[in-house]
Amino acid sequence: MAAAGEPEVEDPLWSFVRVLEKRDGTVLRLQQYGSGGVGCVVWDAAIVLSKYLETPGFSGDGAHTLSRRSVLELGSGTGAVGLMAATLGADVTVTDLEEVQDLLKMNINMNKHLVTGSVQAKGEDIEDLMSPDYILMADCIYYEESLEPLLKTLKDLSGSETCIICCYEQRTMGKNPEIEKKYFELLQLDFDFEEIPLDKHDEEYRSEDIHIIYIRKKKPENGQESAPTVNHHHEDLSHLSHAPTILGKVKM
Repeated sequence: MAAAGEPEVEDPLWSFVRVLEKRDGTVLRLQQYGSGGVGCVVWDAAIVLSKYLETPGFSGDGAHTLSRRSVLELGSGTGAVGLMAATLGADVTVTDLEEVQDLLKMNINMNKHLVTGSVQAKGEDIEDLMSPDYILMADCIYYEESLEPLLKTLKDLSGSETCIICCYEQRTMGKNPEIEKKYFELLQLDFDFEEIPLDKHDEEYRSEDIHIIYIRKKKPENGQESAPTVNHHHEDLSHLSHAPTILGKVKM
């Protein structure tokens, strides 16, 4: 008999389950669709970011950095990153288009026994999710027409203390380099950002063409200081290069 929340064995979609083992030995099971949009499969950048959240440099000593923190994942797809955060104690909202909601909810149900925080799925109506502690994104930089709406969403939803973590795969085919360059040109108008060095990624789940960027909203320039920024993560970022030096040509 299949476990609660799992499809029956004869279901043809069952062969598309992606298994992601955590450091504690438990396993996330992520249902994928064999056909559909880009949100229906687990992309490598989502795996890299999920595993980064478990690294000692990010998680810190004692209670995990994400424990009891509010986390919003944009463009969640299968929900891999948000579900990982929820198993680390975060209170997570995973979001994506309406056509992906059934898949998101299926994966939440399949992995609810591992969640130590909380997790819920929402569609495009996310205006009430203001100023979370963290915003997570994996592989959201590939459609040129989506760049400005994405950056507007980041600007509208992030607060002065929100830490945005963006993980993306650097692609060299077609218009991808131009899209990536435009993304960083637009991003630097309202945000400061820094790259996490490759040696800070998970020692197994890493790749030279997959990058993790920390992003924070710029302080206002009207002479008034915004509220002090609190680093909820424990990683020392003093050694990182400032974002404009990697604009359009991010290299490890």
